[in-house]
Amino acid sequence: MIIRLVLPPRPSSSSIVCLVAGNRSFLRRRPNLNLPLPWEQGKLKRHLNLRSMSGSGSSWSPSPVLSEKLQVNQVDNKVLSGKEDEHGGVIVEMSTDPIDPLVFTSLLKASMLHWKQQGKRGIWIKLPIGLVNLIEPVVKEGFYYHHAEPKHLMLVHWIPETTNTLPANASHRVGIGAFVMNQNGQVLVVQEKSGKFRGTGIWKFPTGVVDEGEDICDAAVREVKEETGIDTKFLEVLAFRQSHKSFFDKSDLFFMCVLQPLSFNIQIQESEIESAQWMGFEEYADQDFVQKHDLLKYMVNICIAKRDGKYNGFSHVSTVTSFSKKQSNLYFNTKDFNSS
Repeated sequence: MIIRLVLPPRPSSSSIVCLVAGNRSFLRRRPNLNLPLPWEQGKLKRHLNLRSMSGSGSSWSPSPVLSEKLQVNQVDNKVLSGKEDEHGGVIVEMSTDPIDPLVFTSLLKASMLHWKQQGKRGIWIKLPIGLVNLIEPVVKEGFYYHHAEPKHLMLVHWIPETTNTLPANASHRVGIGAFVMNQNGQVLVVQEKSGKFRGTGIWKFPTGVVDEGEDICDAAVREVKEETGIDTKFLEVLAFRQSHKSFFDKSDLFFMCVLQPLSFNIQIQESEIESAQWMGFEEYADQDFVQKHDLLKYMVNICIAKRDGKYNGFSHVSTVTSFSKKQSNLYFNTKDFNSS
């Protein structure tokens, strides 16, 4: 592609031809003129801001003069806006507004110097997904990935030359299993359409993963409702298990819960559940899959003890901490506690 740019006519002026090939551009003057060209006087870049084109797409880089002006206007005597955390650090939440990477880099460098002079420790930068072009300059300033969410990436940097005490990313996933028994001594069981139990014919208790911001007791009720259509009331956490190197190498906490059924007509979740039914407890417990796994055998014995009134689990009590002032649930053996 050839772009011909002709400067306004003036005595002894020259014309300029700009050749753009791929991502490279070439400027030349007509050979019959001897006057100095604008770029030789440092002026051409004030006239040109070119976008180079190619057959496969386009790329753009800001004019150096534009970047210089932006830096002068936005960096001098300014740092990135952030809020101090409770541990001597700073949390910067970038807005979704686009920002020139050169301008951002200068802001970041000035900010890091400012925070270091203030004696700050951990610096957190939350980048919206729309600012993915800023990841490289942040990493080049010594930041590393801490965690990612669907719409943002969190990067962090430890300033002092001391042991890094910043907390690691969340280390556990939380799951639930639901022991639901009706008045006839039958338990609610399902066969799954996917996962390692697909096509095995194994009947298992409804299970699921606790959502972010969801309480264990609420997650158990929700999962049973979603998989089987049965309404329930949470009663207790019977036991919990911790395992490691599970989902994406994270640890896993699994809470076995007992729920009271409030309805009995099963309506399965077509997308995930192959079948569901009320099954005699002994029939469930006699499955080879259950008998071959120590963990499931323990769970069965705990459920039997609970059914026979010989075992008390952890009920939930709503409470508020003085730290966050937010409502939360404390799980403990309320029956033994109240009788003491």
